[in-house]
Amino acid sequence: MFVTPAYAQAAGNGGSGFEAFLPLILIFGVFYLLLIRPQQKKMKEHKATLGAIRRGDKVVTGGGIIGTVTKVLDDNDITVEISDGVKVRVQRGLISTVLSKTEPVKGDKKSESPGDSGKSGGMAGILGMLFGGKK
Repeated sequence: MFVTPAYAQAAGNGGSGFEAFLPLILIFGVFYLLLIRPQQKKMKEHKATLGAIRRGDKVVTGGGIIGTVTKVLDDNDITVEISDGVKVRVQRGLISTVLSKTEPVKGDKKSESPGDSGKSGGMAGILGMLFGGKK
């Protein structure tokens, strides 16, 4: 014969199971820090913005219609005036952006947020903002 038979090299030490999963764990960690956490934060801010819509706010609907909120009907529906005398009823969840906010009426308990006491949270407030706590 002209060719000698080739033999497979003996398998080396494969390492532990943890070493095999370490790259997957690192990839998930990077995805969490760069994609998942910022998206969750953005969704939380958008939900808070939708919950704080008041009469007089200028909003953009999901369809791109710009109007002024004339009445907040309930938790799900608001009335938006898109032109002089033209009012449409819009679901609160379909508001994509609040362009300008109006100041709350002084002394109106309904329009004030529970966290608007004017006190700063100090170090706990800063750490809460950094790690996703309540503002």
